[in-house]
Amino acid sequence: MTSRTANFCLDANDPHAQAAWWAQVLDDFVPEVDDDPSEDEAGLRGPGGRWLLFLRVPESKTVKNRMHMCLRPVDRGRDEEVDRLLALGATVVNDLRTPDGGWAVLADPEGNEFCVLTTPAAEAGVTRG
Repeated sequence: MTSRTANFCLDANDPHAQAAWWAQVLDDFVPEVDDDPSEDEAGLRGPGGRWLLFLRVPESKTVKNRMHMCLRPVDRGRDEEVDRLLALGATVVNDLRTPDGGWAVLADPEGNEFCVLTTPAAEAGVTRG
């Protein structure tokens, strides 16, 4: 038997702001509406019953994430997606993009790193027109 992911927890100074930001980034995760909202956590419900949970912690992020998400754009190219995320408030941590591939390492508004990969079509050598 194997296991499947149930949720991914991310520490946050402001769980609701983080959940709102990531809801703009990930169109397949939607905010959970709770009749008794907690100030200490916020959730985004995703495909297959998976969750992103943002949990309030008193300290700010100080070192590199030990685990991070890698995003693959579905309706635009990698560079267009990087530009969109920067406009939403992401910052560049490390730009490893090349004309033929690579990725960009970005950080969300609280400094959590994530990557933006190329699209499957780009990896297969198909260019977008």
